[in-house]
Amino acid sequence: MAVGKSIIRVDACEKVTGGAQYTADLEPKGALVAKVVRSTIANGVVKGFDLEAALAVPGVVKIVTCFDVPDYQFPTAGHPWSVETAHQDIADRKLLNTRVRVYGDDIAAVVAEDEIAAARAARLVMVEYEEYPPLLTPEEALAEGAAQLHDEKPGNLIAHSGFKLGELSYEEAAEEEGLVVIDKKYGTQSVQHCHIETPVSFAYMEKGRIVVTTSTQIPHIVRRVISQALGVPMGMIRVIKPYIGGGFGNKQDVLYEPLNAYLCTLVGGRCVKMEISREETLACTRVRHAMDLHVKAAARKDGTLVARKLTAYSNQGGYASHAHAIVANTSNEFKQIYHDEKALEADAYTVYTNIATGGAMRGYGIPQAAFAAECMADDLALQLGMDPLEFRRRNCMQDGYEDPHTHVKFNSYGLRECMEKGREFIGWDEKRREYANQTGPVRRGIGMAIFCYKTGVYPISLETASCRMVLNQDGSMQLMMGATEIGQGADTVFAQMAAQVTGITEDRVNVISTQDTDSSPFDTGAYASRQTYVSGKAVVKTGTLFKEKILDYASYMLKRSMDTLDVKENCVVERESGEVLLSMEELATTAIYSLDRSVHITAEATSHCKDNTFASGACFVEVEVDMPLGKVKVTNIINVHDSGVLINPKLAEAQVHGGMSMGLGYGLSEQLLFDAKGRPLNDNLLDYKLPTAMDTPDLHVEFVEINDPTGPFGNKALGEPPAIPVAPAIRNAVLNATGVAVDSLPMDPQKMVAHFKAAGLI
Repeated sequence: MAVGKSIIRVDACEKVTGGAQYTADLEPKGALVAKVVRSTIANGVVKGFDLEAALAVPGVVKIVTCFDVPDYQFPTAGHPWSVETAHQDIADRKLLNTRVRVYGDDIAAVVAEDEIAAARAARLVMVEYEEYPPLLTPEEALAEGAAQLHDEKPGNLIAHSGFKLGELSYEEAAEEEGLVVIDKKYGTQSVQHCHIETPVSFAYMEKGRIVVTTSTQIPHIVRRVISQALGVPMGMIRVIKPYIGGGFGNKQDVLYEPLNAYLCTLVGGRCVKMEISREETLACTRVRHAMDLHVKAAARKDGTLVARKLTAYSNQGGYASHAHAIVANTSNEFKQIYHDEKALEADAYTVYTNIATGGAMRGYGIPQAAFAAECMADDLALQLGMDPLEFRRRNCMQDGYEDPHTHVKFNSYGLRECMEKGREFIGWDEKRREYANQTGPVRRGIGMAIFCYKTGVYPISLETASCRMVLNQDGSMQLMMGATEIGQGADTVFAQMAAQVTGITEDRVNVISTQDTDSSPFDTGAYASRQTYVSGKAVVKTGTLFKEKILDYASYMLKRSMDTLDVKENCVVERESGEVLLSMEELATTAIYSLDRSVHITAEATSHCKDNTFASGACFVEVEVDMPLGKVKVTNIINVHDSGVLINPKLAEAQVHGGMSMGLGYGLSEQLLFDAKGRPLNDNLLDYKLPTAMDTPDLHVEFVEINDPTGPFGNKALGEPPAIPVAPAIRNAVLNATGVAVDSLPMDPQKMVAHFKAAGLI
């Protein structure tokens, strides 16, 4: 059995020895360097440039302004394309923008012989603006008289969606006598992905075609967007994705590849390199959407949840990127995690503003929903005098739940078992008793949060993936995927899946880690925790065809019926007895070189996935709160996940560790700050407070493995879920320790001291 084993990652040796080739490692000698000239206002219009001083810098080859670029508006979100216009992403930006919508907007670009010349010239470009007051919040952007950021979206409202479930409205349901109600506003902040490798690409022309090598999660989508942005046929564009140093959703957007591709066409096809600095990455690429979440909820005194209502405003920033899909997902999670007896309402709004553009980030709107829903659960439980775990057991979604809109189901269900495992690990019942009625400046508490998360984007969007297998002369296999390895271990699990289906052991499965749109099978890329599930189905389908072709040739060589043969451990064996009849190497060599019947054994298949299912789980946290210092220290934490059957348990554990670490930063310290003019204040890794190893406790992980009938091997989502429940679990532990409800993120020392002072605790 290859599936279910903790084999060493197939890329481990290359990565730990420095042999792995990333985009910057592959840059050709003599490449020109491009730098983006960025706006020094957040809202306004570029009226003109003075380029004289910049052009005089030795080594400058070309300066392009927003007045020079092709007049094409294009989308940047890494979504599957739709042939239906109504379902296509919003095309709201050009290669360079005359209408400035964020501080640091892309308004011009310099191409020079080296980094120093490009940077010097970029600083010397003089810009004349017509400036408008910055609109930093949805409230400001929606106000009467606010400057319009995009002509296509009057009033700065990108979209509004909503739903009502039940025969009654929330207000009608909440009129029931004796209900306990809450009416609260929760808030989440803008944070950045902080992947190690910043966005980097190089572009050149070859035989009249544009070739772009880039650090991206979505090479096939990058190719399509470059085509749209430049007005160039897609067949004239080639995109190569080497090893990638992290993305977490930021590189699920097409960031600077179209601009870089365009610049190379202006310098005779010479290679142009564009590497975005850390400061630019933090402020000028994509962030997780800040949201204002107004929650109303009503429950009976026995804890039964009667009705809820969510009103959510998502701060989109200057450009659409993934836009309304994020907050729509937020309202979906709010719907899916708890059962309301009488009524559930949700209204979601996405609003253009003048802060950094929101895009995809690990969890895709669900971390925001979890914060609101899980704070609500503890706040209601506190008013009811009820154990928060018992409240969740009473009201969480049941086995077999089906979303009434998307019809995604809990095809397998381990949420209750996850809660029980976490309860036992953390010592929930004992600690709740121990931490009651504390006094003094330092207090301890425990808290929890639950979540569910669908696997992939079907049926809201297309899910398709392809795979190719080639038998080598020595009996080993080449495995080519359009799906991308971005550090999460996808190549390793694909190798294990291929071995499981074909009978060729995983050590003889050579995974091609580089994607090349000229030769790699099509796949939409790494996002939505989809690849092991969606692309895994393509591996199974291709592997089945591949094995059939091997057995067909073995039948020819052995003069035996295919039905009597199988492939095990790199050998053709007799199906019933297991007797070895033929080595794979002998079969492969004969198939290629036979003078009688030469066959090149390959297989390729596409899986159009029309399945989805929910993963779920819980996080349990113990904290120590030093109130005079405003310091929250996590002393113990565990995530328990139902992600179906684990393909590689050690890799699964590593995924959860990474997600938990991101959740700690989201909960306690991270926030991208802007001044009154929309200028980022902490766009560097000194002032932007990422947790370090010294801030991170031992991270504990357990799994509830239940076979999911829709997964290729009973598996389902795991990549994003670990980042979802940590922040609300910490918040709820602080509530348990101090009695203080902190309703916005992050829970940093300044905010905590203010809350404790307001509560009279310090």
